[in-house]
Amino acid sequence: MDGRPSVAEATVAEVMAELAGLEDPKARAVNEKHGDDHGVNLGKLRALAKRLKTQQELACRLWETDDSAARLLAILICRPKAFGRAELDTMLRQARTPKVHDWLVNYVVKKSPHAEELRLDWSADPDPVVAGAGWALTTERVAKNPEGLDLPGLLDTIEADMKDAPDRLQWAMNHCLAQIGIEHTEHRARAIDIGERLEVLKDYPTPPGCTSPFAPVWITEMVRRQHG
Repeated sequence: MDGRPSVAEATVAEVMAELAGLEDPKARAVNEKHGDDHGVNLGKLRALAKRLKTQQELACRLWETDDSAARLLAILICRPKAFGRAELDTMLRQARTPKVHDWLVNYVVKKSPHAEELRLDWSADPDPVVAGAGWALTTERVAKNPEGLDLPGLLDTIEADMKDAPDRLQWAMNHCLAQIGIEHTEHRARAIDIGERLEVLKDYPTPPGCTSPFAPVWITEMVRRQHG
């Protein structure tokens, strides 16, 4: 034995102590530039989650600590389908940082039987961060289950609202715009045109080898890869 808590005996206190031991000032400095208030390397966090395996009760108790690293771990060890609709709504509004917010949407809400109801609720929410989660779920449907979506209507909303939307809502709407252009040939020209006219994220700094989030470039590159 290495002295670390096993799957069966892990307690909140033990897990929090282990997370504290993983704290890395360099990781914290990088994370804080992106609005995230923790200093745990995500690879090490995932390794800890793999060791703990799925533990819904522990996940719920870790979430209640309000600690970002603990909440990320909770997301990795929870059972997504065990949460009720109201619980997920509350958790999203409690998710203070971008990484917790994104992981909650991508790893938990998208796997929930309540995803579609929450997509509709959140998309109309006055809080732009909550609305951004609704758009993220819409982007998922554009890619995987577009039946029943009003794609021209989505493009109308993006065209009218994306330019002046707050950062995180704008990012989510831009992703949806790109996804419509990538996945749906009949709407591609309009999606590219909207992107070119609004110029959202046109000058976003993009590392070498990465695709720009500027929708016309993003759409063109992904379509090229699909047909390459």
